[in-house]
Amino acid sequence: MDETKQKILIVDDSEMNRSLLADMLGDEFEIIEACDGIEAVSNIRRYGVDLSLVLLDIVMPRMDGLEVLAMMNSYKWIENIPVIMISSERASAYIARAYELQATDYIQRPFDATVVRRRVMNAIMLYNRQKKLAGLVEEQIFKKKKEQSLMFNILSYVIEYRNGESNTHLMHVSTITDILLQNLLKLTDKYKLSQQEIALISGAAALHDIGKIAIDEKILNKPGKLTPEEFEIIKTHSAYGAEILSSIPSYDKEPLIRMAGDICRWHHERYDGGGYPDGLKGDDIPIGAQVAGLADVYDTLTNKKSIPHDKAIDMIVKGESGVFNPLLIKTLKWVANKIQIDVHVNASIGNTRKEVARMARNEISHGELTVSKRTMELLDRERERYRFVVSMSNDIFFELYRDPTIITFSEEGAKKLGVELSVKDPANDIKIISSFGKNNIVMLLELIESATHENPLVSYECEIKIGGVLRRCRITVMTQYLHEEGSDEYEYYSTVGRIEELKEEPQI
Repeated sequence: MDETKQKILIVDDSEMNRSLLADMLGDEFEIIEACDGIEAVSNIRRYGVDLSLVLLDIVMPRMDGLEVLAMMNSYKWIENIPVIMISSERASAYIARAYELQATDYIQRPFDATVVRRRVMNAIMLYNRQKKLAGLVEEQIFKKKKEQSLMFNILSYVIEYRNGESNTHLMHVSTITDILLQNLLKLTDKYKLSQQEIALISGAAALHDIGKIAIDEKILNKPGKLTPEEFEIIKTHSAYGAEILSSIPSYDKEPLIRMAGDICRWHHERYDGGGYPDGLKGDDIPIGAQVAGLADVYDTLTNKKSIPHDKAIDMIVKGESGVFNPLLIKTLKWVANKIQIDVHVNASIGNTRKEVARMARNEISHGELTVSKRTMELLDRERERYRFVVSMSNDIFFELYRDPTIITFSEEGAKKLGVELSVKDPANDIKIISSFGKNNIVMLLELIESATHENPLVSYECEIKIGGVLRRCRITVMTQYLHEEGSDEYEYYSTVGRIEELKEEPQI
């Protein structure tokens, strides 16, 4: 393959039509072909934004072109990959539906080589301009976030070094604060926070203990239990931190410093008024300080005191570390497993290039640096899927989607099972049935249906043919959901899972 050439995916069930279109486009492009919608989806998953364009037929077996377009809309692929519909269908309903699903253009047969080439070039140039502009914005955002992250790391190291501890606690608090805030917004409309405000709070949360630099090291690092008098001195760190930050000349102009000041002063306040230094109650405590305080307690229990995750959650829920906002407790219980994975498996994932690129594209599209709730949820699901997969060994992996039901295997997995990479309606696919057995496929689909957003993990054992040999296996899946805005309902998004071959125990 020539990596310098732009890739175009031609999707048509007629090999002759695919050949004609490839000839019209000439040697300027790298042509990838798919004979139906299922194969098209597999290729879009494989190449992603490396595809410069998709030429997509409408009428095809297994999955038609409009279904492919609908899936590209569902998973936001259409935002980055232009699609030109190619069809002999002249009915206005087909054309209207294609444009509703954000097709860039519609070309009817018979094809004219000049028209095809001109429209393909126009579509690619339009998207390339947008990508170039988004890239410039992305670089600015990435540089700013990198500088901000470096500042937090330095400050975190200084604070933790003086406190005689590892430099993980402050970063953990920042990570957990972000998770809690993102999911709090899914449970309630009470707190109106933009994505920029969430980023501000989670970043400022890393500075919650900055006031400890004013505490005597003998007290700060004292082994064993503190005396009541010493504990009172320790408690002054929250006010000291706020005072230190408020003395910075740019305090009134910098939202990050003001937010950090609020969190420093009030992260030890409690919802019932039992905290310090001001004894604030309820939502008189800024929500950023409430969430950072809860994140601080969780990581102190699990990271500093080495209390098991489940016990720490139970202690917090029971109020053993002070009374927290009931909505925050509900959020904590809902995302407890996610927090454990993020902190202990991949806590440092942070704002990757992929995230920043999405933010940049959104700024170009909407004229401001705001990201819709649904887009952020999709990003969150992608990160969640990544963490789930990387936390497991290299077995057979698959993804399953509904409406229509499609199961997509890793390349190695498809080889081992003797099935296609992507299969529509797996319960009725001969190869899938031969490998899994009809009952196992039905059971898998039923178990996925029974999962909820609160209990998304399902695991069971069964016998599956791997390499043509019946093996005892464990199937583990995680089902993901999206929260519908203005509703208490959670919409199914996708399922990701693995098939693990169980080793037989040696006979004694």
